[in-house]
Amino acid sequence: MTEPAKKVAEQTEERLEKVAENVRKRFDKITDGRFRDKINDGRFGDQVDHGVDQGRDESRRKS
Repeated sequence: MTEPAKKVAEQTEERLEKVAENVRKRFDKITDGRFRDKINDGRFGDQVDHGVDQGRDESRRKS
């Protein structure tokens, strides 16, 4: 990659990192951090989604 292309790629990566950080901050502000706290506490790790997954399995068996 040429130098100008590398510079543009680095600048783009830095901008995307800033955008991602802003999105995280705004999401936490909107949800008051509740959603992220639940994920960090592992509250969603043990849950099994029977409804959607079960429906998919049944439709595959019928086909």
